[in-house]
Amino acid sequence: MRAQVFHGPGDLRLEELPRPEPARGEVVIRVDAALTCGTDVKVLRRGHPVMIPVVPTVFGHEMAGTVTAVGAGVRGWHAGDRLVAANSAPCGGCPLCRAGRPNLCDDLLFVNGAYGEFLALPPRLVDKNLVRIGPAVPAWRAAFAEPLACALQGIERGRVEPGMTVAVLGHGPLGCLLALTAAQRKARVLLVGKGGWRLERVRAAGIAETMDTREAGDLTAALRARTGGRGPDVVVDATGRPEVWEQALDAVGRGGTVVFFGGCAPGTTVQVDTRRAHYEELSLVGAFHHTPQLIRQAVELLESETLVPDALVTHRMGLAAVSEALALMAAGQALKISIDPAV
Repeated sequence: MRAQVFHGPGDLRLEELPRPEPARGEVVIRVDAALTCGTDVKVLRRGHPVMIPVVPTVFGHEMAGTVTAVGAGVRGWHAGDRLVAANSAPCGGCPLCRAGRPNLCDDLLFVNGAYGEFLALPPRLVDKNLVRIGPAVPAWRAAFAEPLACALQGIERGRVEPGMTVAVLGHGPLGCLLALTAAQRKARVLLVGKGGWRLERVRAAGIAETMDTREAGDLTAALRARTGGRGPDVVVDATGRPEVWEQALDAVGRGGTVVFFGGCAPGTTVQVDTRRAHYEELSLVGAFHHTPQLIRQAVELLESETLVPDALVTHRMGLAAVSEALALMAAGQALKISIDPAV
């Protein structure tokens, strides 16, 4: 089979590999669709000791596919079943798993391999984080389940409720999914980003009210002007830039919540106005990854078309073009790129 294999930072190779056979407890799938992700761009640039602890390994982590073979002991899955495979599986037994926070599992198992024609899924993932999909949902749309589940986690951490105003800082793919998720909860959403083709696409798709940072000037003042002087109830950073984290802290309204969704580079710090944090009872929360429950919720939203992310797919490419696709992502010339491993 063909696969894009990660050998280390900056080193991605299209290779021929043996087609996997299922070991006990495993399920082998044909990858019908994969999606590019900003995390892939960052990992390709600098590696990731947690998500990719061993190299070489087949790259990519957002996928949907069809079962081709099942190993001994597997129950409930058969050749021909369509599914979404999440990119991780919690252990279920550590203190944080038992406390209902499996995204923070002490032994979270990450799974890669979306940029290959076939993939053997390990027993823990088979047991905990595969979700069946019906015949009607396109595979490329179903592959949104993983990033959508991350967005759901961010919005849940923000305790977003109907009638709230939510500002999302950053109009990349996950910023857009955060906006769509908040809107699905009947919140008013302000999506903030630098003007250009991406902001125009977001505006044309009707994802949210948009704000151009080049025109806003003082972002805090601009957000307060849009919210009757109060400031948003929830501000979500979707950029992973420390200076934007600080803007989020400045802009949130009294009694509001700031969700630090975008991961900053290791070693960076931000300043917090301790007076506001204390006297205005600000809630400052991180948001990381997803849970099996949220993966299932994401699949339900996508299958029912309650949430439709189709406008975020800007390109469609074959497996050999993954490096080109990630370069487009890195250059800000794409939102999500659908990869067809059969091409």
